[in-house]
Amino acid sequence: MIKTPPPRFVIVQQQPDKRPYIWSAVAVAWAVSLVAAWFWSQSLAAPQLPRLTAELETTQRELGLRQQQLDRLAQREATLQRSDQISRTANKQVQAALAQREEEISDLRADVAFYERLVGATAPAKGLNVHSVEFKPETGGTWRYQIYLTQNLNRGAVSSGGLQFQVEGVRGGKLAAISWNELHQKSQAPAQDYSFRYFQELVGSVMLPAGFTPQRIRVSLRGANGSIDQQFAWKSGVTVTGET
Repeated sequence: MIKTPPPRFVIVQQQPDKRPYIWSAVAVAWAVSLVAAWFWSQSLAAPQLPRLTAELETTQRELGLRQQQLDRLAQREATLQRSDQISRTANKQVQAALAQREEEISDLRADVAFYERLVGATAPAKGLNVHSVEFKPETGGTWRYQIYLTQNLNRGAVSSGGLQFQVEGVRGGKLAAISWNELHQKSQAPAQDYSFRYFQELVGSVMLPAGFTPQRIRVSLRGANGSIDQQFAWKSGVTVTGET
């Protein structure tokens, strides 16, 4: 009897793969744990949440009040700084005005002292007068003159008008007079204006011709208060005070 050989292949039924189910179960368990943890944290924080919210609102209100106070203080500081700046500026202006007034008073005192020295405390009352004339040489051949006019007869009146003078002397061995126009080298030189209550200094420069030797100065004043002519002697380049 011939034996049948055993089959070379055996059919075995395959078991289903359980790994996807395991991973799914793990994922579901992890999600459930997260949800449980969230509910657990909410259950712990919920009793303190109203108190924390109230404290937060209170803190915000206090912060707003503090900010308002800070703004008011900043505005007040700016106002005070502006007021202090205005006060400093006004004080500087007052100080400058006082300094100017003190300078004016000092100038007036100097004028009074000069006037007293000029006419003398016991000098007789006199109307418009040429007190002194002085000439000094300058570079370039010109002569600078300095003439003082005074009056103490009417202390409230203002003396005003025009001044001219001529220089008399010798030129080419003959007497000559250099007129106001020739001294200024102009055909119609205007008179020098004067206007004062007590005294006034008039200055200027003139040109003497070459070869001329000055000897006298004749000054003429023409004004609403009167007209006068006074003569002064020239001496060593400087005239001496006097009148005729």
